[in-house]
Amino acid sequence: MRNRILRRLTARVARDDGAATAEYAITIMAAVGFAGLLVVIMRSAEVQQILTDLVRNALAFGG
Repeated sequence: MRNRILRRLTARVARDDGAATAEYAITIMAAVGFAGLLVVIMRSAEVQQILTDLVRNALAFGG
């Protein structure tokens, strides 16, 4: 009887149901945080100026 209970308990603890869902949730949260950081960086005047200059130089080089 004791062995059966121990096996059932071990099997229940060993299951990893929901582990993949938790990993996806953590990954999505990290991606959202990274996207938020990129938005903050892209809104800065310095970065906008660098990107504008880069595009203008690329277009001027072609013409």
